[in-house]
Amino acid sequence: MNNFSKIGFILAALGSSIGLGHIWRFPYIAGTNGGGAFVLLYLFLALTIGIAMLVGEMLIGNKGQANAFKSYENLDPNPSKKWRYAGLTLIGGPIILSFYAIVLGWVFYYLFMVSFNLPSDMESSGAIFNALYTDGFVPQTLGLFFVMGLTGWIISRGVKKGIELLNLILTPLLFIIFFGLLIYAMSMDSFGKAVEFMLSFDMQEAKKALSLDVFVDSLGQVFFSLSLGVGIIITYAASSDSNQNLLKSSLWIVLSGIAIAIMAGLMIFTFVFEYEGVVNKGAGLIFVTLPVMFSHLGILGNIIAFLFLIAFSFAGITSTISLLEPAVMYMSETYGWSRAKATWSITLAIIALGMMIVCSICTPAADYLAVGGKSLMDIIEFLSANFLMSIGGLLAVIFIGWVVPKEKIESYTAHFFGNFGFNVWYYLMRYITPLITIIILLAKIAEFFMGEDAVKSVIESMGL
Repeated sequence: MNNFSKIGFILAALGSSIGLGHIWRFPYIAGTNGGGAFVLLYLFLALTIGIAMLVGEMLIGNKGQANAFKSYENLDPNPSKKWRYAGLTLIGGPIILSFYAIVLGWVFYYLFMVSFNLPSDMESSGAIFNALYTDGFVPQTLGLFFVMGLTGWIISRGVKKGIELLNLILTPLLFIIFFGLLIYAMSMDSFGKAVEFMLSFDMQEAKKALSLDVFVDSLGQVFFSLSLGVGIIITYAASSDSNQNLLKSSLWIVLSGIAIAIMAGLMIFTFVFEYEGVVNKGAGLIFVTLPVMFSHLGILGNIIAFLFLIAFSFAGITSTISLLEPAVMYMSETYGWSRAKATWSITLAIIALGMMIVCSICTPAADYLAVGGKSLMDIIEFLSANFLMSIGGLLAVIFIGWVVPKEKIESYTAHFFGNFGFNVWYYLMRYITPLITIIILLAKIAEFFMGEDAVKSVIESMGL
């Protein structure tokens, strides 16, 4: 097998996690949940549950030494080998990619079409995004083809010449650009206010952060930002060194991801506070609010917007390749397809699904493709990002905690876990992580069918 180097594996897994989850989703989720208390809760969960689950999924791939389906089969002690079907949650990667590629296409559209022609007011900015979202069939289609074509080309080059090489170049560049933008943000008067909003601990906000809905949002962000539950970590770990220190790798991935998320949040909220924007703008924070904020800086704002979107696109591409690789490895190893055949066959299928999603959000087709008032994009995003990721994560922790014999797990982890560390981690995998994953799954299902406001009302009535 064409394996990653030790640093290549860490950068590949890090590139997977540092995508839209850390740069786009984290700031707006933090903004809508009150800032500091949410951030501290997220940090706690990422450094405990997140690291525990990362080590667990890495272990399956590292010791299974195959695609997600075959890795489960190789480690399953039962003669029936039924646990191999848990690996089929890798289908979540291509499904997520079908809408993820569209969102990344918006980033490239803003990079080339908007960064040097920034809107000066919120109304104009909202109009640009709405025109792209509801009437931009052609630019969204071109963006989808561009993102998937680039992703497919990188994947077809293989682990060393494609995935590892790209991450060796783009991941350090991403940190350099973000660090430079953060240094500039630190020179602005509102930086202190952004620090206070993101990192201060207020008892009132702490009580809010302990509510079940915010707790579920935090856990959901951990899943989404660390690429858990869809075979990505298992697949990458299968191409890692057999003596890889999985605990150290997990720490690097989580801590680096947290660093990027905090840098992105501090930078974004500095600009928002500096020009009196709205912190809880939601998903439109990047595409609607920030362009107006940058426009206040004149030509410097155009340059900053361009650099920010470049970094954003780097992060997005490193994530798209990770979403495609598990399915490509599965098809190659299971059916004997060449990497090129597997890559381009799956890529075409994703483009076809992506085209349907574009049609479902663009007029006039959107009116005919809605189901229960929800667009195809809403439905697929829920099924993949919430249901499939949660199910995949739950199966992985049950497999490690309850199916593979404990003595085997101890032998697999002996080179990086001491006795105390192993017992803490094993307890988390056996009891805590399955419980919280089930909570996420049930909460997200209720939210999808009942609506977010209805679920919050039920939670409040229960005093949670």
